[in-house]
Amino acid sequence: MAAYFTGVANACTSAIVSGKCTPDGRPLLWKNRDTGTLQNFVDRVSPSDSLSMAYVALFNAGDTLREQAWIGVNEASFAIMNTASYNLAPDTARVRDREGYVMARALGRCRTLADFEQLLDTLQRPLGVQANFGVVDASGQGAFYETCDTGYVRFLLSDSPTGVLIRTNFSVSGEPDGGYGYIRYNNAEHLAAPEAAARMLTPQFFTDTVSCSFYHSLYGYDVLENKDCPEWIVDQDFIPRHSTSASVVVVCRKDISDTREPVMWCALGYPPCAIAQACTVYNVAPGLQPCRRTGLAEACVESMKLKDKIFPVVRGSGQHYIDVAALKKINALCRKESYKNYVNFKLQ
Repeated sequence: MAAYFTGVANACTSAIVSGKCTPDGRPLLWKNRDTGTLQNFVDRVSPSDSLSMAYVALFNAGDTLREQAWIGVNEASFAIMNTASYNLAPDTARVRDREGYVMARALGRCRTLADFEQLLDTLQRPLGVQANFGVVDASGQGAFYETCDTGYVRFLLSDSPTGVLIRTNFSVSGEPDGGYGYIRYNNAEHLAAPEAAARMLTPQFFTDTVSCSFYHSLYGYDVLENKDCPEWIVDQDFIPRHSTSASVVVVCRKDISDTREPVMWCALGYPPCAIAQACTVYNVAPGLQPCRRTGLAEACVESMKLKDKIFPVVRGSGQHYIDVAALKKINALCRKESYKNYVNFKLQ
């Protein structure tokens, strides 16, 4: 319970997936984003000079300069995201919270895992980050980089016997039993394992199943599917959280011979009441982009309105309590709309 009630808002859940676990052989990079900035949007960033590349990414509302990317992919099919880590070496007091800047720079400059490693190796110390960076490149290779102020430890996707690497808010190379998100890690592992074995991991599975699941590994079941499910449940240690602002999946290229565009599926807002939409480096749906007048994305605004019906109690500790009936009804409607988007996209 400490991870929630002590105010750890950046409690993301993530995975990188080998092409051997997907129906079409294309690797995936997924992030269920938790943050103190619940309004976010998606936009394209054009090359800043002859050496940089265009990319599409998730940004905080208010980031008018597009300086901090939180998950994205560039025209070379280099994709990156992060989760905050809380068991690596402590932040320096002088430099901190640089993760978004690092990822924006990587998206503009990097083509390969080696390029990203060179970037990390050459950035000025201290790096100002405490993060698990997940990366997939156009060769189909992927890795997590558990990164602190002074360096990083690399975990290659090709070394995973299951073809899936999961990270929440602790680092495998960090202090044992430190950090947060162990239950969410087990939740994601439980949900993904059978689909990975069957080569059935898809973007839709992550946005519409994993990010909307109320499976709890300590209970051993999905509380919504329990016949004795109460009218209210406590928002604690599920993958979707009150602090979740988006679920995003990047579909990368299978290998260097694959000429297909990378696709980024974005469910902005609270995932159980969000609708997934596809975008590419060259085409971002208007509803995902920020409104010129408000700076907010319509898709995120609408999801947050529905979320208020799921968390209707605003006084005291009310934000910790979920109205189960409202959740089931809204989630079912949103899943139908997401399904239509996935099906229609496949027919294009």
